[in-house]
Amino acid sequence: MLLVLASASPARLSVLLAAGLDPLVEVAGVDEDALLASVPDATPAEKVTTLAGAKATTVARRIDLADAVVVGCDSMLHIDGDLVGKPADADEARARWRAMAGGTGELVTGHAVLRVVDGEIDRVAEGHAVTVVRFGEPTDAELDAYLGTGEPMQVAGAFTLDGLGGWFVEGVDGDPSNVIGISLPLTRRLLAGVGVTVTELWPAGPA
Repeated sequence: MLLVLASASPARLSVLLAAGLDPLVEVAGVDEDALLASVPDATPAEKVTTLAGAKATTVARRIDLADAVVVGCDSMLHIDGDLVGKPADADEARARWRAMAGGTGELVTGHAVLRVVDGEIDRVAEGHAVTVVRFGEPTDAELDAYLGTGEPMQVAGAFTLDGLGGWFVEGVDGDPSNVIGISLPLTRRLLAGVGVTVTELWPAGPA
């Protein structure tokens, strides 16, 4: 059985690699803005789960595999009533950090796990995870330096937990792997929902 990660995120891949899995990476390339526009009244959880499902489904229909599990994820930050993804530029990232410094936000990640059998989608399990993030207060000089790295423009909410942004996160309440981009506990449960135990995907031990 092959595990396929329907995401270009190196952070999600690193979480899975550290947890003993070695997925094939297949980027979906869906139009996220169009998908979000199609569900304007959905909750934050519904929006990110819709995106995750679209990514996983796109990849599952593209690959030609007899036995596989496809995992799709999408993360956004819910803060002050707004649901935000990657900032468009450094000015937007700066404005976000000034708004969230010293406060909290909810990192919401939608997950979709699809079981592919004989090239067809056989079973689907979806869900979402929410982790509260408590932000620090970087100085103007620190924020300038952080923005200069380009990292904030590559990630939802303009911050990371596992990268340079971790210096400016005071703590999290909930699953930290969810903040990085994929919740291991939720993914384990969703795998079970399509008839797969996570240990089946671990590398084989010594003969």
